Amino acid sequence: MVNSAEDQDHAVERGVRVLLVDDEALMRAGLRLMIDGAHGIVVVGEATDGESALEQIRSLAPDVVLMDIRMPRMTGLEALQVLRTEGSAARVVMLTAFDTDNFLLEALRAGAVSFLLKDSPPEEVVQAVLDAAGDRPRFSPEVLTRLVRLAASGTGGSAAAEVGTTDGTETAPAPAGITEREWEVARLVARGLANQEVGESLFMSVATVKTHLGRLYHKLQVTNRVQLAIRVLELGG
Repeated sequence: MVNSAEDQDHAVERGVRVLLVDDEALMRAGLRLMIDGAHGIVVVGEATDGESALEQIRSLAPDVVLMDIRMPRMTGLEALQVLRTEGSAARVVMLTAFDTDNFLLEALRAGAVSFLLKDSPPEEVVQAVLDAAGDRPRFSPEVLTRLVRLAASGTGGSAAAEVGTTDGTETAPAPAGITEREWEVARLVARGLANQEVGESLFMSVATVKTHLGRLYHKLQVTNRVQLAIRVLELGG
């Protein structure tokens, strides 16, 4: 379901232009059927690989790109890296299956706004597009759990193993420039807690949690809570 009437009204008022990128014609057709015309969303084009996606993004200037990670000629990850180098304003939502785990962290670091499972229901696909257009990350619980596990077992695993995990009592101290309170918030976010849950755990309002998150994003040079969770794990939190 769409999160709020405000999101719907905004999308309908200005329209959300979407490019579909997948080497499977049936997948593109299914996505088009799900989203085209829903809440102001307009599918403006389709591409079958990263190279053709780049050409269409440059010519069509879509707001959101739904792009498969693994494709022939040029992968979605490679195309995303080119887009970020070029300074493209397009928001990229990566289409993923769980057999592409090794690409997920790379895509996130390269600037993907969200990840979407290929078998996601229509309402989740629509909401992912609307959220991406508003620069709001959206991850299904399955993808979020997978990403945090990947970070813990991969780049962040060794550091976390030395000082304890996010649910242990022995953790690394707050990094330089991060207050102890901010670090508490960051560690709870890395455990997958929502803002309301973080606030309840630390006896603070949701507004205060959001303030701490804004400061953490700036200080740790991340743009969303999943990137923040990965950074916390890398720092041993």
